[in-house]
Amino acid sequence: MAGPRKARKLRVFFASIFDFVTIFWIAGYVISGLMGGRTDGGFSLKGTSALILFAVVIVYFVVCHKFFRGAIWRHIFRVPLEREAA
Repeated sequence: MAGPRKARKLRVFFASIFDFVTIFWIAGYVISGLMGGRTDGGFSLKGTSALILFAVVIVYFVVCHKFFRGAIWRHIFRVPLEREAA
């Protein structure tokens, strides 16, 4: 019984990390393009644009979990929500 539970925790962990990196990179790139923060190596956000990115990441997770039953990587890894796993 410990095997499936541990595997589920690992999938939740990696799905969360991948979701954060994905939304951070996509939103950061879009925001930096709109606010002039692109660099040769990617993007650099400071001040207001960084706060906007922070807010977008929070809204992404809240909206995905409330309306779509989990963010994109959670669906890719087929991780059920806690209330569905019971």
